[in-house]
Amino acid sequence: QVQLVESGGGLVQAGGSLRLSCAASGLTFSRYVMGWFRQAPGKEREIVAAITWSGGSTYYADSVKGRFTISRDNAKNTVYLQMNSLKPEDTAVYYCAADRRGSYISTQSDSYEYWGQGTQVTVSS
Repeated sequence: QVQLVESGGGLVQAGGSLRLSCAASGLTFSRYVMGWFRQAPGKEREIVAAITWSGGSTYYADSVKGRFTISRDNAKNTVYLQMNSLKPEDTAVYYCAADRRGSYISTQSDSYEYWGQGTQVTVSS
């Protein structure tokens, strides 16, 4: 049984930082592209960042470039999202997701097979 469990969300003031973690189990983690998505109230789910199996390639949405960093530790089956200089518009539920095409990053949510339950990030102004 595949499980993706996010942690690290919370309430932070604008300009602050948070680090999200996603611990995976039940899959060969090192073979998967891992992505972070977010969904704000009334909006569609959107990709934030993604990373290939080796960590050699990454993708960032334009809205977070220069502020967010995705990384992974295959020995710990964990992917991280370091979020700096947070803005109120970053407020959303953040989800991690896994795509078995380990070397190809898709920005489409329906490419990802497995999803976590999400963690709330709230940025106050």
